[in-house]
Order: sequence, then C-alpha cells, then structure tokens
Amino acid sequence: MDMTSSSIATAIDILKQRFGDQLSTATSVRQHHSHTTTQIKSQLPDAVIFAKSTDDVAAVAAVCRDHQCPIIPFGVGSSLEGHVNAPKGGISIDMNAMDRVLAVHEADLDAVVQPGVTRESLNNYLRDTGLFFPIDPGANASLGGMAATRASGTNAVRYGTMKDNILALEAVMADGRVIRTGTRAKKSSAGYDLTRLLIGSEGTLGLITELTVKLHGIPEVIAGGICSFPSVEAACNAVITTIQYGIPVARIELLDAVQVRACNLYSGLDLPEDTLLLLEFHGTERGVREQSEMFGEIAADYTPHAFNWTTDQEERTKLWKARHDAFWAALALVPGGVGMSTDVCVPISRLAECVEDTRRDIEESGIIAPIVGHVGDGNFHTLPLALPDDAAAWARIKAFAGRLSERAIAMGGTCTGEHGIGQGKIDYLRQEMGPAVDVMMAVKQALDPHDILNPGKLFTK
Repeated sequence: MDMTSSSIATAIDILKQRFGDQLSTATSVRQHHSHTTTQIKSQLPDAVIFAKSTDDVAAVAAVCRDHQCPIIPFGVGSSLEGHVNAPKGGISIDMNAMDRVLAVHEADLDAVVQPGVTRESLNNYLRDTGLFFPIDPGANASLGGMAATRASGTNAVRYGTMKDNILALEAVMADGRVIRTGTRAKKSSAGYDLTRLLIGSEGTLGLITELTVKLHGIPEVIAGGICSFPSVEAACNAVITTIQYGIPVARIELLDAVQVRACNLYSGLDLPEDTLLLLEFHGTERGVREQSEMFGEIAADYTPHAFNWTTDQEERTKLWKARHDAFWAALALVPGGVGMSTDVCVPISRLAECVEDTRRDIEESGIIAPIVGHVGDGNFHTLPLALPDDAAAWARIKAFAGRLSERAIAMGGTCTGEHGIGQGKIDYLRQEMGPAVDVMMAVKQALDPHDILNPGKLFTK
C-alpha cells in the first residue's frame, strides 16, 4: 500500500475511535505542531494525537503500520532543522503529557523519566536531593527530544552530551513493538548498543517513550565570570589554551560583538560591546578559585581586559539568562525578521581559524549574523537574519550557510554540532559521512521498511 491521503484518512478514522478528544484535526493545532521557529517552511500533519502513555504510542504505531501513515514525534517543538515538520502528512504524536519522573535512584545517580519531562522540570524535581541533570541546550527542551537530536549545550565541555548521559531507553518501533535498549547498569557488553543507535536518530528509527538518565551532584560552589576580548580570534585562542591546559571548566560561551549588543538591548544589560566569553567553574571553594585565577592568567595573554568572576548566584543567573535568551535577542535586531539558525563543530585546534573565517564571510556577504558558541568543545552557532520576503538576502544567507558547513567539514569537523540534520542539512550529511550514509539507510530500511517514522529527515529515499 502506498502512503496516500486515503490511507492516512483511514488511519485517522480508526485512531479517532480509540483516542477521542486526544486526537485533533484543527488547523491551529496542526499549525502549532509544524515547524515555525526558523525560516524552514511549515508542513502540517493531518492530525495530532496527545499521547499519555507508552500504550498510546504503541497503539498509534500499530495503526500507522497497517496503513503506512507517517508518524512525527513532537516534544516542545524547539527544533531548528525542521524535525517536527510533516512533509508527507500523517500523525504528529505530542508527548508533552508524558511528563512524569518515574523514579530517582539517589545512590546510583540516575533517574527514570518520561519523554515529556523537560530539563528545568527535572532539575526542579531533583533540587532537594542534591543532584541535577547537567545537559543544557539553552531552550527548556523535553528530554525525549534532546535524546532524539543528540542535544548538548552549554555544559557539554565538562559533562558531555546526551549520548554520554543516557543509560537506557524504552522505545516504540515502527511495527508497534515496545523495546528496552539497556539497563541501569553503568556499563554493558550485551550485544549491539541500541541506546546509542536511537540517540540522535531524530525519530526515524523509534519513538522514545522512557529514558534512564545519569545524574550528577550539585557542585558545592559555582563561580561564573566574563571577559571581553579585542577580537573573536583572541577569544578563541584563549579558549584553546584553556582546554589544552586541562582546566576543568564547566562552560565556556562566546558571544561576538553583534550578539553582545543584541543581549544588551533585549535583556537590559550594559556589557562592553566587544567579543565576550562567559565562563563557569564547578567544584569546591578552593577549586573554583584556582580555576578562575588560572583562566584569568591565560586571558591576560590575549586581552587587556580583566576577567571578572563571582560566586554570587544572582549575578550569575542574570548573565546566563541573557545567554539563554540570545536567540530571541538576536531576532530583535531585525524587527519582523526571521533567522536561519545553524551550527558547526570543529576540532578545538581549528576553532579560532573557523570562527574568524566565518566572521569575515559574514562581513563580505553583507548579512546580519550574530555568532554565539559553546566554544569549549569547538561548537559555535550563527543566526543569519532577514525579512521573510527579502529574496536577495535569503539567497546570500543560504549560500553563506552552505559555505559554513563545507568549511567545518573540510577542517575535520561536522556540519551540525547539536541541531541535528532534520530537513535543513540533508545536503551535507553525505558530504560529511560518505558511504556511511548508505549504512544508515540500510538500518533505516531494516527497522522501518515503509518509512513511516519521521520521513523526510536525515536523508531522502
């Protein structure tokens, strides 16, 4: 049976009988469940189902299997590469109501959660335990979506990414089977690592319905600080030296002068409008002091400005709130405009070169594109901005984004450090991975032979 409008309609009719008010075909609901965050055109699903349990997800998968109806998993919808779009129509399955923390094992430093649990809600739940979940992509994303896109963020330089902080998953496969990919044990040699296979698969291999995640102790002391630099290159070289010296920094974030100006305007700050590094150190009082002082000594070789740091929570929170709001602050630079958020990641030794080449490319292209980055692991983002109907500007932006991906790949890096491939970077996956893409497609064909799980993402058939 082909994936047709009639087969999709049949699947929806059957699912209406099971789900009742949990299923909606209202245009406004469908619009909300398609991509609207960036310039990628929205492609609406035919219906949205609000799942409340693994059984709900499995029931949807079984019907969609029988009628070859696409299924698009939906978390909080913060994807930047079109992951929640429905290019072939079908069912968007919203898992936000699956938002329970099922278990916390304090002695083992792990927790079992449903996919709709967000980063902030989990950490609020854990607050009295002295534990926290460290992965912070900036947005208050759901953990299911973070796993599906292999998210990372500001703390990755110390705590790793989602792939490093998930012990096991429960997932519904394309045929409706429910599987578990692992246990709560810290390591295993039992067969294929299905956990890592599903992490970063972008909903194309299975629908994540439960996660077992690693937790970490809340640091005794947290110190944060800022330092301005005369150029992007100088700031990046300070980062490279810091990492090569082995200083256990928790976060190193870069904001170029354009982004700093945007944050000042949006968040009511008065930061110097130069390239800025924001840093955070976790540990004991003595440890964070030593780390902060060591970075200050390194920074002095690259900038005349002092590194100002503090352990005051209110001051740190204000700065990091501005960093988390950087996307919206940047959008405000072009009233009525939209952005094409893109990111790359390169080996740390090539970071300064890549960022500086990118900065020059932005200037030569005549576009507005603030640069921010989780530069402690060689990852940085740009957000080219333009009015939606400025065709000439968008032509320059798309050409720029292509050159950025190609530049990173040529330097031994990746076209996407943490946003994923989705729809936006399909053209660059093969350029980066070569024949490995054929192996990925073989796995996809084996697990989802009718291409019903988030079709049109990662690669096209």
